[in-house]
Amino acid sequence: MTLTKEHIIDSLYTGTDLTKAQSAELVNSLIEIMKSTLENGEDILITGFGKFCVKEKRQRKGRNPQTGLDLMLDARRVVTFQCSGVLRDTINGRAIK
Repeated sequence: MTLTKEHIIDSLYTGTDLTKAQSAELVNSLIEIMKSTLENGEDILITGFGKFCVKEKRQRKGRNPQTGLDLMLDARRVVTFQCSGVLRDTINGRAIK
């Protein structure tokens, strides 16, 4: 099952004394902060979880798989995620030291 924004809002609502509207506002505010930070080219580090980084991709050659024609792919920015060692160990069932 995929964790959705609605699931996060529901978990906040049931796990705290916030109202559903306050929970939704909190989650939406956090997502907006993360989006604007990444848009500005800054990284996001969440200790014990991981790091979101903005990487610059330069222009490169590509190929259309349907037609086989060569084309140039534009330069772009992508977001990458690198999980922390703590999260990696938790996912793999290893005890945290």
